Amino acid sequence: MQEGVPAYLASVAPLAETAEWRAFVEAAHRADRRAGTLRVVEAAGLSVDLSTQAQSDELSAAGASLLAARDFEASRARLLEGGIANCTENRAAWHTALRAEEPPGRVAGRVLAERDRVRAFVRHVDAEGRYDSVVHIGIGGSDWGPKLVVAALGYAGTRRQMRFVSNIDGHAIEAGLIGLDPRRTLVVVSSKSFGTTETLHNADCALRWLREAGIADPWSQVVAVTANPDAARDMGVAPERIFTFWDWAGGRYSVWSAIGLPIALALGAEALDGLLQGAAAMDVHFSTAPLAANAPVQLALAGLANRNAFGYASLNIAPYDARLVHLVPYLQQLEMESLGKSVDLGGRPVTVPTGPVVWGMPGTDGQHTFFQWLHQGPEGAPVDFIICREADHPYPEHHRLLVANCLAQREALLRGKSAPVLEAELAAKESDPARAAWLARHKMHPGGRPSTLIVLPRLSAHALGALLALYEHKVFVQGLVWGINPYDQWGVEYGKVLATGIARELAGKGAADGHDASTAYWVAQWGNGGM
Repeated sequence: MQEGVPAYLASVAPLAETAEWRAFVEAAHRADRRAGTLRVVEAAGLSVDLSTQAQSDELSAAGASLLAARDFEASRARLLEGGIANCTENRAAWHTALRAEEPPGRVAGRVLAERDRVRAFVRHVDAEGRYDSVVHIGIGGSDWGPKLVVAALGYAGTRRQMRFVSNIDGHAIEAGLIGLDPRRTLVVVSSKSFGTTETLHNADCALRWLREAGIADPWSQVVAVTANPDAARDMGVAPERIFTFWDWAGGRYSVWSAIGLPIALALGAEALDGLLQGAAAMDVHFSTAPLAANAPVQLALAGLANRNAFGYASLNIAPYDARLVHLVPYLQQLEMESLGKSVDLGGRPVTVPTGPVVWGMPGTDGQHTFFQWLHQGPEGAPVDFIICREADHPYPEHHRLLVANCLAQREALLRGKSAPVLEAELAAKESDPARAAWLARHKMHPGGRPSTLIVLPRLSAHALGALLALYEHKVFVQGLVWGINPYDQWGVEYGKVLATGIARELAGKGAADGHDASTAYWVAQWGNGGM
């Protein structure tokens, strides 16, 4: 056993060395990849069509054996019951407790009390009619979730004008404040640690903006959402205006906590409640559905086959709904911050590639941007197509065209079009057979490219909550199989430490030493009167 490594972690074998992993990869290569069988899994109101992913009875059995070898049942129970799921920080990853109708007993009192405080605050400000605008200041997990939900569900209008400020670029806070009436604006500062540089600097700007407008007590228009209420109090926020969550709720899993306050301010508490209910329904599905009909599990296994058996290095997210414009960056953080790890739970180098690059944009815009690469690029990428069965607008022909494009692109990725077929088609148009053959090579599609179709009944708060929880549990399963911790993000921290030192150097408060030549050059340029 490796020194310093807990026994239960050191005993987890490197993935590539296990017979179950080799059997899974070999079965994937032998599986049907041409959608020979319809395979649709129903989960919490969503339909997840995995028909164009690799499938066979052998692969299903190998996936089940692999999960058993990685102790899936016990690990899932540990996650859902609040055990130590985040081993490097020695704490739970208990975001499911935040959205349960009846949270687990150990945390029920705290979770329900804070849930009630958020709703009482929203009822109070609604009754008071005091705020026309909300400026929400946060970054990463404190920003993407509320921003995604407000854009998705508030596309036709919100109760208040909402501005989201995240970036340390001064243009971001300028754009967030410009044109608003300071006397009618509520500032929400969201940060798990309440020590995030970008958030605190932007909050300082917002407070200065309130003071400069002549507001005698700017703190009366500020609320904080944090897992570190002491830091918020030290900054000046009144205790009754501090909403809390806990260190066992990771930042990128925190939209289910009081971080959802902006959602309730923008859309009403019922929208936040619907989001939680949808996610809780997916939790129940994940915890009870058999493996073969478990949507997060099957989505995870398909992703493992694509990443490691077939060598796809990225995953494209194509939501065919313009309201889901922020879904891709939300899932980028969820997947890439969780799965971008190079050592396993035992501290050893991973033996297979882990999380893919996640990218994309809403369809049909993506069709005019990068689908050429998806169809004919030599690498290609699996695609998650996401669409609603019903539209919420009065333009039925638009929705028919949207659905037609979604299904057609998916079918084209699967079927492809061979050079001989194209050559035969072109022969009827081209008098020169050589030119027909030449054009056929340019127009051919390889096909056989995997995708998943996720169909929401409509874009309700419930369906959106279920969709986000589907991906959360998929990430958990993939992290478990790869043998990595999906709940820490140490790689992000190093850059923050360096940035703090460089900022001091640029302000003339420290010596610029220990840098590489390029960094030292630019620190000197900006530090010598350049700022």
